[in-house]
Amino acid sequence: MPCDTRLKRGQTISQRADEVRAVTNKVMSGILQNRIKIVVSPQGAVAFDGISESEKDGVTDACVFRRIMVSGPATVKAAMERAAMMQGRTINKQAINAGVHSHDGGQTWHEGH
Repeated sequence: MPCDTRLKRGQTISQRADEVRAVTNKVMSGILQNRIKIVVSPQGAVAFDGISESEKDGVTDACVFRRIMVSGPATVKAAMERAAMMQGRTINKQAINAGVHSHDGGQTWHEGH
């Protein structure tokens, strides 16, 4: 995945992939335990509230979303759909791919990468 290739200085792709998987697992666990809230923007982008930027270790919400959609359990995918429905919104992969994002768990939204 593209987010696996955003390497830190001296880091291998394999090491970064491990970090991305670890962050994704942390988010999924938090969702299932109701510690992390799924926030959907008016445009349909996704943010995860309840995990700090330092805990995300440079992994974007869009990257976590993509990993969940590719390899996450059905329970987490269903939780994301439920959250969108409860917020009266739909998740829009085009908005996510266009770079709509939040740096504060969905309080504010920004366009582009």
